[in-house]
Amino acid sequence: MEILIVEDEAEIAQLIQLYLEKEGFSCRTCRDGISALQVFQEQKPDLMILDLMIPGLDGLEVCARVRQKPGAKDPFILMLTAKGEEIDRIIGLSTGADDYMVKPFSPKELVARVRALLRRTMRQGGQSQVYRTQNFVLDVDQRSAARQNGDRTEPLDLTTLEFDLLSTFMSYPGRVWNRTQLIDKLWGSNFFGDERVVDTHVARLRKKIEPDPANPTFVKTVIGVGYKFEDTAA
Repeated sequence: MEILIVEDEAEIAQLIQLYLEKEGFSCRTCRDGISALQVFQEQKPDLMILDLMIPGLDGLEVCARVRQKPGAKDPFILMLTAKGEEIDRIIGLSTGADDYMVKPFSPKELVARVRALLRRTMRQGGQSQVYRTQNFVLDVDQRSAARQNGDRTEPLDLTTLEFDLLSTFMSYPGRVWNRTQLIDKLWGSNFFGDERVVDTHVARLRKKIEPDPANPTFVKTVIGVGYKFEDTAA
């Protein structure tokens, strides 16, 4: 697994790299947002550890640009920051980060969170399943999803996590999922982050599949419980 560490404090970057390489990960580091995007395009890492306050482009902007161009490999993003305010966590997650850690942090906990994020990738494969509903078709084996628009089939440009989220919903149409169940399904039982990351990714998925994301037709909120997917079977 390739990991890109974006951290302008050399001692912290070296510490993170030391612990991750001890666990067998391949790491590369950079110290500013512009070089982070360049390395991302060259390396296509499996995961980025991204400091919020870095020179050039800050972590939020880097995260947003990475999510706008996921390409063939859409990395997990673990955001680091010295800020601990709730609003900062919400902003970080809303730009597409998968998890969030506040400095100072335990290097061992960081490694555990990295493993928890990557475990979902390592669990994938071996499936051969196609889900079809009236408006959607999703091929788990081919990792492809499309929406029916009249006689036309329109491919959906989904990130890795958005694909898995839609796959989970389509595998059990009508089932109500709470945040804990979705986290366990998508990230695994060792997830350490904020449960509201689920809300962020549901909102992003809705923007790509709903005619009106503000009034969703397919991925509906069940107040006080969670979410469910509704679409007549094909």
